Amino acid sequence: MPILVTASFGVAGAILTESGLSFLGCGVQPPTPTWGGILSLATEDIEVAWWLATFPGLAIFVAVTVYNLVGEGLRDALDPRMEDRTERPEVRI
Repeated sequence: MPILVTASFGVAGAILTESGLSFLGCGVQPPTPTWGGILSLATEDIEVAWWLATFPGLAIFVAVTVYNLVGEGLRDALDPRMEDRTERPEVRI
């Protein structure tokens, strides 16, 4: 697998890992802002200000989805073996 594809999937995994660790309090310490840290602080005010948790969560979701889609697109474009998998085998009854 080309290095760009692996790097794209690795960045998506790193974003999830960092945001998860920061949410649990084991990541980057304040005052450095992180999406997981913002989500962690937003849980205190979720009933009053729902948007404090919604938008950082959406940002994590969109960023990880985009990196995964870019990685899959690169893999499809750069992997010559993928052409054989797209053809359906003939089914005989």
